[in-house]
Amino acid sequence: MSDRPDAAPDLPASPFINDDRVERWREALARRLSSVAVITEAVHRRHNTSAILRSCECFGVHQVHLVTGPFRPSKGAARGAERWLDVHMHPTLPPAIDALRAQGFRIYVADLAADAWSPDTLPVEGKVAILFGSELSGVSDEARALADGAVCVPMRGLTESLNVSVAAACVLQRVTERKRQTLPGPGDLDAAVQTAWLDGWIDREDHARAGRRARLGLGEE
Repeated sequence: MSDRPDAAPDLPASPFINDDRVERWREALARRLSSVAVITEAVHRRHNTSAILRSCECFGVHQVHLVTGPFRPSKGAARGAERWLDVHMHPTLPPAIDALRAQGFRIYVADLAADAWSPDTLPVEGKVAILFGSELSGVSDEARALADGAVCVPMRGLTESLNVSVAAACVLQRVTERKRQTLPGPGDLDAAVQTAWLDGWIDREDHARAGRRARLGLGEE
């Protein structure tokens, strides 16, 4: 198998999933970014965190770190996006930062800092992780101290801030598109990782459909 990030993984056989659906999954993985990640810190409203997960999946971000207690996505906001993401849970912020730093990420907090980068100027040559804070107080002082800088969406109106999930969508759309402009292909997720995730998605779907058929008293197709 080619070691190019955009190499197409082989299509595994599935008794329940047609080839077109598997091909759609494969194409989505080929567009995934391993070099842009997201951290959410103390986002208390489940709806907002779920909306951030949905934006991550829509824009091809693969890895997400949630600094939170027990979390269950809001179905309406997430639309099942968490099923397609590499989600990591942390009880406190430092383990999330350490995990990403070990992978070579630079950390930028979404913050109204005077020296903040905009999504159009944020350095994207290396690995970039964006940290989003809470709805009420923004990112913590601890996050600011651990970060390499800040990023902020330019605003021209009288309102001083955006909802955190809206801010995440604005930042991620621009940062991910700029990142792709630096790549030779549509994404940079390792081909072996693409294959492993595709296999996992197919296995999960096969088990779910087989279970439903068993509950209905139907045999294998």
